[in-house]
Amino acid sequence: MESVIVDPRILSLAAEVTESPEQNVPVILLKLKEILNSAPLGSSELKKIKQDIYCYDLIRYCLLVLRKDDTKIQGGWMTISQLAQILSQCCVGLEPTENTEEFYNELLPSAAENFLILGRRLQKYYISAVENEEKGEFLWHFQSVIGSLCCLLTGHIQLTKNVLQSGHFLHLLLTDDVETGSAIMTVLQNILEVKSEDLLTIKEKTLHSILDELVFKLSSSTSLVIGSVAIKLLLLMTKSHPEITMLLNNRYTGLKSMLNKQWSGKEIDQELKQLLNLLHSGVYQEEEQKFYQAACKIQAAWKGFQTRKRMKKLPCAVIALQRNFRNKREKQLLKLKKQKEEEDLRLQMQLQRQRAMRISREYRLNLLEIVHPGQVGKHIQEMEEKSALIIQKHWRGYRQRKNFSQQKQSLKEYKAAVILQRAALKFLRKCHQKKKKSYSWQGFPKFTDARRMELKQKIDNYIKQHSIDKSNQGMQGSEMSDVASRELHTQAQEQLGHYFLGRALEERAQQRKEALQAQIRTNIEQLMSMPNLREITEQEAELFISRSRPVAARAKQAHLATLIEKQAPWWKKLRDEVEDEEIIPKESLNIDFGTLFIGGT
Repeated sequence: MESVIVDPRILSLAAEVTESPEQNVPVILLKLKEILNSAPLGSSELKKIKQDIYCYDLIRYCLLVLRKDDTKIQGGWMTISQLAQILSQCCVGLEPTENTEEFYNELLPSAAENFLILGRRLQKYYISAVENEEKGEFLWHFQSVIGSLCCLLTGHIQLTKNVLQSGHFLHLLLTDDVETGSAIMTVLQNILEVKSEDLLTIKEKTLHSILDELVFKLSSSTSLVIGSVAIKLLLLMTKSHPEITMLLNNRYTGLKSMLNKQWSGKEIDQELKQLLNLLHSGVYQEEEQKFYQAACKIQAAWKGFQTRKRMKKLPCAVIALQRNFRNKREKQLLKLKKQKEEEDLRLQMQLQRQRAMRISREYRLNLLEIVHPGQVGKHIQEMEEKSALIIQKHWRGYRQRKNFSQQKQSLKEYKAAVILQRAALKFLRKCHQKKKKSYSWQGFPKFTDARRMELKQKIDNYIKQHSIDKSNQGMQGSEMSDVASRELHTQAQEQLGHYFLGRALEERAQQRKEALQAQIRTNIEQLMSMPNLREITEQEAELFISRSRPVAARAKQAHLATLIEKQAPWWKKLRDEVEDEEIIPKESLNIDFGTLFIGGT
């Protein structure tokens, strides 16, 4: 059995690829170019080298590298384009002795598909590039990859059908760029020159898409390069396949008129005349011209209508897009802000707990140093009782404030009812007095004789009694001495002094009572008009700290109320004219006024 001699360079390269990290593999595979260039073209040595490269799966490594993202490959597009050339060079002229079916049915179609994918990516980068230097670099890499694809198709003609049926090839063809579009059209021209019969074997939809793009380029492009290549492609198709000629005449009725109008008189007249002669066979030019003009008018009208319709809808679409974008961005910002606030709150609560634990431990240590060990339990119990009292005080205050805020509306309704009752009672009293005055005098009631005698007897008795009292008083006055009269006068003076002194104290107490009631009413009204504790400001809080502020506020409110009352209609003034009428008791309104006590819990 003969031993197979393998090139030691390929052995060392394969070992280096398997042992190196993934990011270094592309650079290592570039060494294959030097190995391939070391042997002359067409020699048996070169075939042996390619056979060894395939046996050690270095071709498959190249395929795997070309599928990776260009940003993750060391050297970028320069490395990718060189690996594409190496892959194409290795596959052309290779006749494997093992796994032949896998090579022709899987590896070669996969290589062609990878070249098309690379071409699409480079075409996209080239179109989106701004700087001329960057565009030139991408164009060079694109042409290099497309050249590798052409070299692969030249060595393996069976791949032409796979390329024509590939969706990536159709996307590469559907471009308005002159440079990349002409390169892809050149690839299509090479395919048709080598093996044009594959054109009818592909799907009808794919063939129609290729023809649509070629006709569109002829109608929309003014580039002589694009026009020349497109006309040559159509000429090759119509020469080799009469079915395509019929398809062009039936599918594109105005094609000949457009070619005459747009491309006649240029450097491609010879190819254009040949194409027109083929298209004119069996069709009358005059009828086609009329159909073409009618189609142009209809298309112009329709395109104008569609364009105007789109232009009308464009501002609304832009506004809707901006609104949706702003709403989405606002929601994202609010979400991020909320997450940040929650995280800050969580950290703050954690710090507070840690601080509280540290303070508690320090307090216990200090307590052990200060308090006697036997008194520690008692001291802790006292502190717990004080803490419980503080918690109860705050809780009761919060509960009373909450109840007071809930009863604001009930208190307003009670005051409104009082005012309405006062005005109604005053109005009814006035009506009653007017009714009394309107009655005429009807004379004295009729008395009987017995009633007259009884009243006469009462009058006589009253006169006798008062005449006797007056005579007694006269006798006593004449008999009273000067000393007794002075003592009686002194006693009367003392009683009058006590009376006036008590009356002054009562008046001051009444005034103080009225002042406290006015202050309480002012505080209640201010509390009812105040916002919640979370929304209160320092200026509003000072109204309850200072004693002069409530008085000034009450005076200002009374002054404003007086001004408003003078300008009010008559029926609004009724409520202040009477103060002593009957009022609905507060118990009937089911209001707990004990909760309105200020200054305690």
